[in-house]
Amino acid sequence: MKVREFQTEDMPQLVYLMDQLGYPTSLEKLESRFSNIQSQPNYHTLVAELNNKVVGMVGLCHNLFYEYDSSYVRIVAFIVDADHRRKGIGEKLMNEAEKWAIG
Repeated sequence: MKVREFQTEDMPQLVYLMDQLGYPTSLEKLESRFSNIQSQPNYHTLVAELNNKVVGMVGLCHNLFYEYDSSYVRIVAFIVDADHRRKGIGEKLMNEAEKWAIG
């Protein structure tokens, strides 16, 4: 299993994961949404891949505080395929998300 940056070819598998997350969508709608997300430099999407199949994803957004001279990263989407839970995939996604947030 490896965690890597999202690629456009991952989109059909993300449609399936979004449904599991409770947000059913179509390929066309998700492509449109991701086109907007990818045009924003503050957003970052990582996927977990196992045997050439995307089995998890985390979506991150880098934001600024109003009350401090600093910034933070927020997880805005997180899912591991129901058939692949309790195998350390979520933990690996979170570790890589944290590296991106700190980096």
